[in-house]
Amino acid sequence: MVKDKIVNRPKIRAVFFDQDGVLYNSMPYHAKSWAWAMTKHGLPYTEIECYRNEGRTSTGVIQEHHMNMYGTDATPELIEAIYKDKTEHFTEMTGGFPGIIPDVDKVLKWLHTHGIQCWVVTGSGQRNLINALNDTFDNVFSGIVSSFDVRHGKPDPEPYLKAWEKCGFQKDECMVVENAPLGVRAAKAAGLFTVAVNTGPLPDADLADEKADIILHNMNELLNWFKQQ
Repeated sequence: MVKDKIVNRPKIRAVFFDQDGVLYNSMPYHAKSWAWAMTKHGLPYTEIECYRNEGRTSTGVIQEHHMNMYGTDATPELIEAIYKDKTEHFTEMTGGFPGIIPDVDKVLKWLHTHGIQCWVVTGSGQRNLINALNDTFDNVFSGIVSSFDVRHGKPDPEPYLKAWEKCGFQKDECMVVENAPLGVRAAKAAGLFTVAVNTGPLPDADLADEKADIILHNMNELLNWFKQQ
């Protein structure tokens, strides 16, 4: 779903990219490892639930599911144990690096070449992936906002508001690229124009329901959209 091209819009000066499912092709592995680790610790969880909760911090994912199942908060010890098992399972499947979303490197290179800042805004706390971002993508990023930088993760707007404050531009000079419904919700709550690139198994309707301004299906479509602006 692509709406009509926007006219009379200020030039975009900064693009905020989600990490998992937008930069890294990591979501299938996250989904499998979350389902495995949660179920192991008595919190049956499906891969599709992982996609629907994508964007939350790891603590937020566990707390949300524990509250839904038992009506109580998870203990710090349980959170630590689940996240440890989840991370280890992810690393076993991927060797620590899941690869990148096809053609996203072309999008980043085009933006960087045209003087548009690229930022990462992620709910991830997986340090190996966060630390690899600049090496993987040739140091194109002007800044990174992760779960270590915020009190409230997505769908709260805080992560995107923090990136906007740090970049120093007006809101209408910034935009977001997301793949997850909760990420879209966070971006729209922050008052930012949002393009959803649906790289996962959820229907487009899930992104449309969260008021994504445009819905695309791969990074070549996104690159062509940028070139038309």
